[in-house]
Amino acid sequence: MKNIINILPENVANQIAAGEVVQRPASVLKELLENSIDARSSKIHVEIKNAGKTSILVSDDGIGMNKEDAKICFNRHATSKISSANDLYNIKSKGFRGEALASISAIAHTQLISKQENDQLGTQIDMNGSQLVSIKSVVAEKGTKILVKNLFFNIPARRKFLKSNNVENKHIMNEFFRISLSHPEVGFIFFNDGNEIYNLKRSTFKKRIIELFGNKTNEKLVPINEETEILRLNGFVFKPEFSKKSRGEQYFFVNNRFIKSPYLNHAVKAAFEGLIDTNYNPSYFLHLDVDPKTIDINIHPTKTEIKFEDEHSIYAILRSSIKHSLGQYNISPLLDFERDKNLDVPYDFEKDSRSGPLGIEINSNYNPFEKNKTISAINVNNNFEEDTQILQFSSDSENITQLDFKDINNSVIKNQIIQFNKKYIINKTKSSIIVINQERAHQRILYEKFLKLISSDKNNSQKLLYPSQLEYSPQDIRILKNNEDQLKIFGIEFNFSKDNLIISALPNFLKENDLKFYIDNLLINLQNETPIDNFSELDLFSKILSKSMSIKNGKILDIKEQEFIINALFACKDASRCPFNKKTFVKMSVNDIENMFK
Repeated sequence: MKNIINILPENVANQIAAGEVVQRPASVLKELLENSIDARSSKIHVEIKNAGKTSILVSDDGIGMNKEDAKICFNRHATSKISSANDLYNIKSKGFRGEALASISAIAHTQLISKQENDQLGTQIDMNGSQLVSIKSVVAEKGTKILVKNLFFNIPARRKFLKSNNVENKHIMNEFFRISLSHPEVGFIFFNDGNEIYNLKRSTFKKRIIELFGNKTNEKLVPINEETEILRLNGFVFKPEFSKKSRGEQYFFVNNRFIKSPYLNHAVKAAFEGLIDTNYNPSYFLHLDVDPKTIDINIHPTKTEIKFEDEHSIYAILRSSIKHSLGQYNISPLLDFERDKNLDVPYDFEKDSRSGPLGIEINSNYNPFEKNKTISAINVNNNFEEDTQILQFSSDSENITQLDFKDINNSVIKNQIIQFNKKYIINKTKSSIIVINQERAHQRILYEKFLKLISSDKNNSQKLLYPSQLEYSPQDIRILKNNEDQLKIFGIEFNFSKDNLIISALPNFLKENDLKFYIDNLLINLQNETPIDNFSELDLFSKILSKSMSIKNGKILDIKEQEFIINALFACKDASRCPFNKKTFVKMSVNDIENMFK
């Protein structure tokens, strides 16, 4: 019988290994930067073109390689970091498996130039998909330069799954931030498509944070320092008032290696308990130094996950250290342990000067005969959430992000609508029940409005009397700058200073007071959302904008807001799907319901 087990050819094995090591251009940058750090570089130069799809160049002034080392560095498992299995439990370097260059060269055109200090000439090696093209001696400076071009040129399916340049650049910047933050003693110069983005001098950890996230970051930082037998902890957390809904600025470094740890993240968040809303996340930049023998970093190909020998103790130390530092800086609430809280007068009751029951508030300005008034005559105190940040009422047809209910037919849907679980609008008809997802429905409504806006020649922008300034990190500023043309089409005009977005004009559908909320959401979605089925860049932007500006699940809607969603949704060309091709509603007939009880 013929054998069915075969030994894979070297080039196929390398491509399989590349699938673990290299998922996208950012993976290549990470591996090359780590090699430069391990080579004891003091300065590293990075150039990215077309979000790394065209080329990635990393050059350093490290120790370099001689000719023989340069020849074998592209072989799998060729490494200078370990020589025996025992070395895996005492790793202090970034790389150690010896797979990076073999994996990268397997799926790209790669050129390496390297020279040691005492050598007269350097060595240049050119690779083409694991195949050696040439090797020669060249004039070179001390250190190593690696150029990676045409990533995934020989695996079209992998290249096709790369995301937009915005998304790939985001991942590239994430890796650059992680490496440059973990090694502030190293200088970095970063170019993107020919533009110098960063020129970071060798500095302290604090200065490196400020260089990357803006000058105003300095006033947000609370230092953390603790030393025990288990670990040495140092770094910074942001003050509670600067917490965010997104998880942007969260960095753990263990022995100068960036890691991801939901468990340790929970410890940080627990230290902020009572200081920030449960829906918000603290920002932090924390270095943990531990004995290499007490951790295992060989559990994941990207080495971003590690195992601790005593993670429960590390959790406790991390939580208590941060809590202590927040208290030292008069941020945590003061607790008086001598006082019996049961004897305290409730805070709200103590300040309440009213002697009678809650009454009815009369609005003396209400005129029932005045048109387009949306203020109710009386406001009865109740427990409903009052949040008008997103949902405002107006009869102005241009105000497309706000709920406009001028077309509502009350005779059809009156007393037949309820909101369920702050997420669904349930509408009863004669023969069925319709359950609508309020967020997805509003996304569809806005998306179709935005498409109409794009196709119209009407000027939808209004100049602000005084320009509005919003503070953002340099990275956020670059994202907005990259999308400036699209934003102008929608009526948002702005320019920049180093740490500020200066807005001079807004579209008619945006209120200045809501601007920060919308821009924050827009940034999150620009970085994370890349629908692959969009017809054009503006179509994509309409989708992102609709997601950023829609009402959110968890928002309590009054009856008029619910009515608006129903009427506006079913006036859409495609009411059944949101812009991201998810259901906006489901319909249950009487028969469907009866069948559930059989």
